[in-house]
Amino acid sequence: MRLPRFSKAWVAALLATAAWSVQALEFRTLAEHGTVFYDAPSAQARKLFVGSRGMPLEVLIENRDWLRVRDQSGALAWVEKKALSDKRSVVVAVSKAEVRVAADAKSSLLFVAEKGVLFQLLEAGKTGWVKVKHRDGAVGFIRIEEVWGV
Repeated sequence: MRLPRFSKAWVAALLATAAWSVQALEFRTLAEHGTVFYDAPSAQARKLFVGSRGMPLEVLIENRDWLRVRDQSGALAWVEKKALSDKRSVVVAVSKAEVRVAADAKSSLLFVAEKGVLFQLLEAGKTGWVKVKHRDGAVGFIRIEEVWGV
């Protein structure tokens, strides 16, 4: 029995796709107010926008002292690695998100958070809920699909 021949390019593309599909998303948080985002990994590159502390970012590429990141809106940019923290945050991605006492839709409602509200991520559970902390100290649970940054 003869096996089909595949081109090296086709095999390489297949392996790259397989590697991409198993790679977990990596999120980090902006550590400083006024951090500049660039269109290339250099402080001499064109400045695109400025971010605020606590902003969650998805890390796409690491290039020495620079990271290629995506923000909640989908904007792509380069930022210096030193400007990011491993401390995690999430942002409300829907018009209103209910923050509950426990990871259960039937638990008591703590408060409702508007779109764009930042929370410190305390725990990313496997139950469809994330444990978060608001800057005023309130700790609760939000459905994972209602936040971005996990």
